[in-house]
Amino acid sequence: MLKAKIEAILFASGKPVSLKSLAKVLVVKADELEAAIVEIKKEKNIDDSGIQLIDHDGSLQLVTNPAFGELIGSLVKDEFAGELTRPQLETLSIICYRGPVTKPEIEQIRGVNCSLIIRNLLIRGLVEEKEDSVRLQPVYIATPDFVRHLSVHTLADLPEYEHFHADERIAKLIETATTPD
Repeated sequence: MLKAKIEAILFASGKPVSLKSLAKVLVVKADELEAAIVEIKKEKNIDDSGIQLIDHDGSLQLVTNPAFGELIGSLVKDEFAGELTRPQLETLSIICYRGPVTKPEIEQIRGVNCSLIIRNLLIRGLVEEKEDSVRLQPVYIATPDFVRHLSVHTLADLPEYEHFHADERIAKLIETATTPD
């Protein structure tokens, strides 16, 4: 019954719901919730299912199976109109592979000011800004809609994710952006 309740909440919401919110509404322990989510993923995240479950940044969302993207695209207006420029793609890649990441960190990696690029990515709904109490400045992450658009269930499914997410050279470069002179 817990799985059905989770599915009902996610379906009715139509947008990502945090694990914390789900646990509170359902009055369940984190381990019970996690076990039910694992079962839903086993049932839904298969080729024969039209609905799949995305688990991204501590939030869950029911989405259509990415395999049916063209079918759905013919029914609804394409949310990702217009091609991204190379600088936008570079910035978006940094956010996907290294996020959550601050603007100075992105600029340190790219070597140029990224204010307008980040603003454009925010407007397009490809990234979102969150407050980071440790860094005391906003950080940027990919939105669940963009993760869905990539046809992956989590950013860790991206090609060579572990390699780029943990790359020491990039970490050292980022560190120079956050270390005072």
